[in-house]
Amino acid sequence: MCGRIAQHSALQLYLRYLANQSVKQPTSEPPIGRYNVPPGTLVHLIRQDGVELRTTQVKWGYAPAWAKDRRAPAINARLETATTSRFWKAIWGSGRSLVPADGWFEWAADADDPKRKQPYYLRLKSNEPMFLAAIAASPHGDSPGGFAIITDDSDQGMVDIHDRRPVALPAHVAREWLDPALPANYARDLARYHSLPTDAFKWYAVTRAVGNVSNDGPEMIAPLPPEDLSLGESLPLF
Repeated sequence: MCGRIAQHSALQLYLRYLANQSVKQPTSEPPIGRYNVPPGTLVHLIRQDGVELRTTQVKWGYAPAWAKDRRAPAINARLETATTSRFWKAIWGSGRSLVPADGWFEWAADADDPKRKQPYYLRLKSNEPMFLAAIAASPHGDSPGGFAIITDDSDQGMVDIHDRRPVALPAHVAREWLDPALPANYARDLARYHSLPTDAFKWYAVTRAVGNVSNDGPEMIAPLPPEDLSLGESLPLF
């Protein structure tokens, strides 16, 4: 599951990474500056319109019109069923998008006290931005639209944190994912077989304050000092 992300870099920086352009020169655009982004809020997405990349803000959480009175909006879509599920069918082909992010959060339960959970922050070892595969319905009229992040099974080594993880794509694969002409089954295989591997990521414990969505700032993604890690030794610091 992916229920919280960090999106604090400038949009221009994400786009330059996606376009594989030089990122040595600083961007003049102010950073987004969100270190604790929850579902139900507007999030910056990248989509392809014709041959051009466009950015938009879409609410995190999606439900088709026929399901809105039956269930809460879904924030994640399982890669295994998204191409065949009636719930996602309408937006899988036309709504493939990217969530540019700097990392995401997962909560791990204490083996001795399942009600007590420790948040972990997961980011690339390179500390570069990542591109999370998503599917979205564009805002139109009175509808705010909505999107969900694609998830897949966690690879060995990351399962201690959570048994599922968002599909993070390398930049060149992410650009192919956006192509609206890409057949649904190809897009599924692209996400399944060409996402970034576990060893590309680093994860570490962070403050429990991230559990409150009103808390924000760089301190949300700062590593928790080992002496403050009260979860014990069941989850090592990578």
